[in-house]
Amino acid sequence: MFGLTPFNRHVVRPNNERETFRDLIDDFFSDDFFSMRQLKYDTFKLDLHEENGAYLIEADLPGIKKEDISINYRDGRLDISVKHETTKDTETKTYIHRERTHQSMHRSLDLGDLDDEKIEAELKDGVLKIKAPKANLVQTRKQITIK
Repeated sequence: MFGLTPFNRHVVRPNNERETFRDLIDDFFSDDFFSMRQLKYDTFKLDLHEENGAYLIEADLPGIKKEDISINYRDGRLDISVKHETTKDTETKTYIHRERTHQSMHRSLDLGDLDDEKIEAELKDGVLKIKAPKANLVQTRKQITIK
């Protein structure tokens, strides 16, 4: 009988230790290195800035379809979640090797009160752009004079 050697040593390494050079070589020669960046140890990068009373968020999501993205706002928190699946099959009657990847990434931003009816999102060229206008809060603070 023969034994199979896992092609990805990250799964069997104790204490989730990484051997940088070996991992770099393995990641470089994997089929999805250039298309998906090895996101199993990372999450997507985003930029957040404020402009004209709104938050502008840009998240880098190369290779992700809009159907794989979920954006939710609740109690001052904007959640961006990505669930992505890929399957690579070779078309033969019997196969020795078959690969599937499932990736899940999540980012949460505490932005305070937003006008949830006016939040807009667009995915174009691998960049998710979200415009989240701040809510118009009525000033309820007042100085009370003492008599």
